[in-house]
Amino acid sequence: MWGEPVTVVALGDSLTQGYGLAPENGFVPQLQTWLDAEGAEVVLVNAGVSGDTTAGGLSRIGWTLNGDVDALIVALGGNDLLRGIDPSLSRENLKGILDEAGSRELPVLLVGMVAPSNYGQEYKAAFDAIYPELAKAHGALLHENFLGALAAMNDRQMVLENHMQGDAIHPNRDGVALIVADIGPSVLDLLERVD
Repeated sequence: MWGEPVTVVALGDSLTQGYGLAPENGFVPQLQTWLDAEGAEVVLVNAGVSGDTTAGGLSRIGWTLNGDVDALIVALGGNDLLRGIDPSLSRENLKGILDEAGSRELPVLLVGMVAPSNYGQEYKAAFDAIYPELAKAHGALLHENFLGALAAMNDRQMVLENHMQGDAIHPNRDGVALIVADIGPSVLDLLERVD
């Protein structure tokens, strides 16, 4: 569909890396399989590091993009939330990542996270605004919530039992499959932006 295979780097944390799952069941391998089934000529590179924050992603974005990279998926922020990091710091780190991609003229898909309400409404509002505002400012594509497919299910107990690992933080194989089906079309949109 796009001629030569396109190389897309997925920069993220344990959700991208595939924490707790057999290698073939992680987000990147399942997304690769999904894209292959769609006829996309693409090679995904798993640049997920468990425990990584937006600061960690910023610190390694330069060398992560060295080599033959055509597009970037950025899926960071979950660990910032777990640690209650100031949203202004998360915003600056993500901006730095997008600036680096922009300097290389790479199309970007920014995949957001949604803050829980336990830090208060002010924190949640500040954090949740980061992704749409940065995507707009940098001309990036936006997928609002990495876990959106699971969040959309109203039965939280069912999600925990059927789609999450025992830590209640990381999706299991079946949860990842739902996430991939949700995010996959946004990745196809990203591929359309590759020259």
